[in-house]
Amino acid sequence: MPWRRRPSRNFEEALNISDLREVARRRVPGFVFEYVEGGAEDEVTLRSNREALESLRFVPQTLVHTADRHHRAMLCGRESAAPLVVAPTGGNGMLHPQGDLCLARAAARLGVPFCLSTVSSMRLEDIATRAGGRLWMQLYVMQNRAIAEDIMRRADGAGYEALVFTTDANVFGSREWDRRNYRAPGKPNLRALLDTLRHPRWLYQIVYRDGIPRFRNLESFLPPAAATAVGGSTILPQMFRATITWDDVAWIRDFWPRKLLIKGVLSVSDAQRAADLGCDGIFLSNHGGRQLDSCVAPIEVLPEIAAAVGNRLSIIVDSGFRRGTDIVKALALGAHAVGIGRPTLYGLIAAGEPGVDRAMQILTSETDRVLGQLGCRSVAELGPQLLHRRLS
Repeated sequence: MPWRRRPSRNFEEALNISDLREVARRRVPGFVFEYVEGGAEDEVTLRSNREALESLRFVPQTLVHTADRHHRAMLCGRESAAPLVVAPTGGNGMLHPQGDLCLARAAARLGVPFCLSTVSSMRLEDIATRAGGRLWMQLYVMQNRAIAEDIMRRADGAGYEALVFTTDANVFGSREWDRRNYRAPGKPNLRALLDTLRHPRWLYQIVYRDGIPRFRNLESFLPPAAATAVGGSTILPQMFRATITWDDVAWIRDFWPRKLLIKGVLSVSDAQRAADLGCDGIFLSNHGGRQLDSCVAPIEVLPEIAAAVGNRLSIIVDSGFRRGTDIVKALALGAHAVGIGRPTLYGLIAAGEPGVDRAMQILTSETDRVLGQLGCRSVAELGPQLLHRRLS
């Protein structure tokens, strides 16, 4: 393998998402970075998300004039400046004091939707008044359904464009890497606490200056000790129960009058049911490998789902995307956009809002370059004929 210079500690010199990841890894304690990075159980799903994307090879067209190409896309009835959605991620206050706001503002500048998590570290109203842009609200339906009703009413009042109902987490995944860092729910063990001393900047910004982040959209429903965002994946399982069904879509419609998307779809039958119920879009997602281990990768089921419902609703795919090549592969197989989670979090950890901008710049510039190399002037010209799957 040829010699390669180690990535710089300066986020502005990051050439790709992997470089940003390395900058981010150094800036936070290990238990925090594991929260961002980890998957469920043996992390088979986490690895296979990347393997499925890497198994696809391009078959480019040549001698095509592409100097006037663009990567704008239609998404839920509106044009988006890029075929991206900043996917919902919880507990971002553990990564940056105003992590949710940084992500939302970066998305607004780029002209793509930002989806705020139910378990965000900032109130949804504050994001709406301070960020602007296309705001979507992710919804968990928990044991106490008054929480979901409250979220929906508030998001509607704040003008959020769409609701993203996440359906794949009510039986919570076993995230063993996270559980090993805690002696009790929300209470890091001694090893994790000692590691924070090696990261004084993080300790000052996140713990001492602004106080430990909290689940701001939920705290009125929780006892004070349970509202902390520290160890969120050790606290959240206690709040869920596997009672949601397709009948709940009608219940949600009673509270939500705007666009509705279902997140966690991975089968043709579920995609068709979402379309039949009048949903505006679906997220093909395995929760970034954090829920069911040995789960199919969304990119693997995308072609058949796109063939079945691609003309009836917007299809967004996530889980494992790290390069513009990955994004273009999904678009060629029928997705209307790609949800980006960890790449923007690497940027957030590395440098706050400018770091998120850098992550988005990397992905959009790579997407633009790949379009030109394939001989395509827009995402509308992409198709499965440009891909070949490598046989293992």
